[in-house]
Amino acid sequence: MNEIQRARVIKNTLNKIYPNIVVPLNSRNVFTLLVSVLLSAQCTDVNVNNVTKSIYPKYYKPEHFVKLGRKKIEKLIKRIGIFRIKAKSIYNLSKILLERHGGKVPKTFEELELLPGVGHKTASVVMSQGFGYPAFPIDTHIHRLAQRWGLTNGKNVIQTEKDLKRLFPKKSWNKLHLQIIYYGREYCKARNCYGITCKICTTCYPKRKKPIKTQKA
Repeated sequence: MNEIQRARVIKNTLNKIYPNIVVPLNSRNVFTLLVSVLLSAQCTDVNVNNVTKSIYPKYYKPEHFVKLGRKKIEKLIKRIGIFRIKAKSIYNLSKILLERHGGKVPKTFEELELLPGVGHKTASVVMSQGFGYPAFPIDTHIHRLAQRWGLTNGKNVIQTEKDLKRLFPKKSWNKLHLQIIYYGREYCKARNCYGITCKICTTCYPKRKKPIKTQKA
C-alpha cells in the first residue's frame, strides 16, 4: 500500500468514526478562540475550557483584556501552565489589535504570526476554525500519527504540514486535522497503540510487528 492509498484509507476511516466533528476549544468569538489556542500550548483543551468558562462571559474583547492589565489576567489564568508568559502575550496582542487592527483579529497568516505568542500553528487554528480558511494545523498528535501512518518522514512539523497538504484534498483539511487529533487521543495513543494495534495502523500495515519510533515535534 503506497502513501496515496494509505491516505485514502485514513480519510475514509476517520469519516466513518467522526462524521461530525466539534471544535474542542470553547470560544465566544474569533478573538476568544485566539486566546484559547494561545492558552492551550503545553496544556490540555479540557483545562483551558475549565478556566475560560468563567472568563469569557465577562471578558471577550481586546479592550477588556487591556483594561484588566497583565496582573489581573495572570490571576484569571493562573491554573494554566506558564500563565505569566501567556498573560503577557494576551495583554500585548490585545493592545496591538486595538492599535493596528481596529480591535479585530486579522484574517491573514502573516498578520496573525506577528502578534505576540502567536506562531504558525496557532495562526493555522484561527484561520481554520475561526475564519474557515483551508489550513492544516500540526500538533503533537498529528505529527506523531503522520509518521506512524507513513505519510511523512517526521523531520519537523513544517515538513509534516507540507506532506499532509500534498496527500489530502484541500477541502478536507479543516475537518481532517480535528479528526486526526480526536483519533490520536482515543485510539492511536502515544503509549498505547505504538503503531501496531489501532484500526488505521493495522489496516495500513497488516504485517507490522514492532512498535514504531517517532520523532517529536
